[in-house]
Amino acid sequence: MDAENVQSLVSSMTKKKGGFRACIFVLALITLENIGFVANMSSLVLYFHFVMQFGLSASANTLTNFLGSTFLLTIFGGFISDTYLNRLYTCLSFGILEVLGLLLLFVQADSNKLQPDPCDKSSCVRGGKTIMFYCTIFLLAVGAGGVKGSVAALGADQFDQKDEKEAKALASYFNSYQFSVTIGSIIGVTIVVWVAMNKGWHWGFLISLITTSIGMVVLALGKPFYRLPSQSTSPLVKISQVIVAAIRNRNVPLPENPSELYETDDKDAISHTSQFRLLDKAASVRGGRAASVREERAPDPWKVCTVTQVEEVKILIRMLPIILSTVIMNTCMAQMQTYSVLQGYFMNTHLGSFKVPSASIPVIPLIFMSLLLPVYEFYFVPLARKITGHPTGITQLQRVGIGLVLAIISMAIAGMVEIKRRHKAIKDPLHPISLFWLSFQYGVFGVADMFTVIGLMEFFYREAPKWMRSLSTSFALLSLSLGYFLSTAFVNLVNIVTKKVTPSKQGWLEAPDLNHNKLELFYWFLAILSLLNFANYLFWASWYKYKSTAQDAGTHGRVGRGTSAVAAED
Repeated sequence: MDAENVQSLVSSMTKKKGGFRACIFVLALITLENIGFVANMSSLVLYFHFVMQFGLSASANTLTNFLGSTFLLTIFGGFISDTYLNRLYTCLSFGILEVLGLLLLFVQADSNKLQPDPCDKSSCVRGGKTIMFYCTIFLLAVGAGGVKGSVAALGADQFDQKDEKEAKALASYFNSYQFSVTIGSIIGVTIVVWVAMNKGWHWGFLISLITTSIGMVVLALGKPFYRLPSQSTSPLVKISQVIVAAIRNRNVPLPENPSELYETDDKDAISHTSQFRLLDKAASVRGGRAASVREERAPDPWKVCTVTQVEEVKILIRMLPIILSTVIMNTCMAQMQTYSVLQGYFMNTHLGSFKVPSASIPVIPLIFMSLLLPVYEFYFVPLARKITGHPTGITQLQRVGIGLVLAIISMAIAGMVEIKRRHKAIKDPLHPISLFWLSFQYGVFGVADMFTVIGLMEFFYREAPKWMRSLSTSFALLSLSLGYFLSTAFVNLVNIVTKKVTPSKQGWLEAPDLNHNKLELFYWFLAILSLLNFANYLFWASWYKYKSTAQDAGTHGRVGRGTSAVAAED
């Protein structure tokens, strides 16, 4: 059998795998794993405060540090799946750690002997209880981070971007990904949270343990249907090669015509862009012999890199400002899982005769999202596609920009709701306002999240080099991580600064009683920061140049086109 027939056979076998049939198993895991994870995101601040005896600020900071660590570790999971294990085995390996963490969480919640006694300090956890508590948090963070750092790319790998139909289906996959997260989250913040707060925390954690375990089994059952790309050279090696080659060739003059830089005859070659011209030194050939080098065997990549490899590093550099421009929004999101939940605890949580757990209030934006995602996919995208001619209706950066604007509005609303809540709580403490006043800030932010997070994940997956797609989809979650850590820093910084300038000598968020805090000022502080950040985002989105392959551009050496969050073409 000749090489052409072998290639045809391999291509035919690959076509039989992948697609939405394979994604069913991935989406099932996403749904089942998020039942427990999102339930914990919503309720752990109360568990830390009332069971583990942390103070209000300490509870909020412990949760944001845990979530920040979880999403930071998605980078580690993405790196492992790109370099050492395939995405499936990475998910399953880290999934085992997550299940062990949930098991320890269940055990500690089930035994009063493993829980601290109340005290007058910000943290009452001591001795062996401290070791068990932080080991549990560590296993949960590493396990969940590894799973989330590889599972999105595992699903996206089931679609071939070179195939026109599958390329369009990729955008639908990311919307399906968000829909699965949303459905799992709705179940988590309603059923699981209600069980945890009414029947016992240990029962809620047990449900999370069971659903996550089932999800891992379902994911493993889908192995015969998956397309599993082979591992590539470490992303760190690829990046290092470009930097080292550029330094080595620092004295080699750059050619006036970019086509004289070294490149192979690859239909997937990325077209040259004029940004970061110093890195082009890595593809410069001494004496301008690029054409003759192409005809010889491949040169040492530590001495000469292809234009494509150089452009891939440029793409990563261009991505950094986009990542950093979304951090403030995720700092706002952290408040929805901490202070907004604490607000709800001191409000009227009754719906008729039914008592709604305050940690279940995020179900409102989740319901919005579950209704809006199908509308977005089946009505908005086709309509926008007709107007813009863009395959996904609007570009990923436009989608992110819409989310950032909505986040500003959400924080402004949150401040106004807090004024109303505190005024009523002080004037008539026996009749607090309804919990559902929080639905305004949660609803707007839920829509913001729908636009931003998935827009970022699709953007990073499409733009990233093939050898680091897991790592790149983790960049969206890295932004979440930095947002949570920044939330902790802001809470501490605001308390330090306001303690010095307020007449009471007490920080805005320091009082043990929420009614004596100035939470609305903190929300408005974040709204102003978000507005400034949006202006910053517009600059970087306009500056960003989407990658263009030689196949798309028709000729090597075409300069990439600038695109913005307002007007862009992929």
